[in-house]
Amino acid sequence: MKKPLQALACAVALAFPLTAAAQQPAAGTPANASQADPARLAKLREQARTDRKALVAKNLPLTEAEAKAFWPVYEECRKSLDASHAKVNRAMTDYVSAGDKMTDANAKRIVGEVLEGEAAEAKARKSCFDKVAKVLPGVKAARYLQIETKIGALFRFDAAVAVPLVD
Repeated sequence: MKKPLQALACAVALAFPLTAAAQQPAAGTPANASQADPARLAKLREQARTDRKALVAKNLPLTEAEAKAFWPVYEECRKSLDASHAKVNRAMTDYVSAGDKMTDANAKRIVGEVLEGEAAEAKARKSCFDKVAKVLPGVKAARYLQIETKIGALFRFDAAVAVPLVD
């Protein structure tokens, strides 16, 4: 039981870092660079965990005026997204803590909390995109959302691998 809990704690920390620092592959990378190179993915994970904001900055070319308008919105968005991630993290911690003592009622409660957290995340992502689209051109706003989506997908994959299926 201790091992799955440690795996989840690790996956949650990877999946949803509560720092305002993580990012994505460098701008201008070749088209074939999107293929899953394990070393590149490991480096990306580390960047996303340690400095998400720098990763975004590296992959979202902004003029000085755009940057001045964007970064305060980014910080606000990270707070709202982190809050929704925290809901999912708490539910997943409950799941792993229950281990082989999971009841039907507890499983339903936990899944409900995960789905609520994911719905809150979708709502926060929409709100963030709307705010970013007010301060950046549409293409750059879309690129920002793509960067966040790719980082999130990587973290969700890591969490999915680490969390065992319910018995």
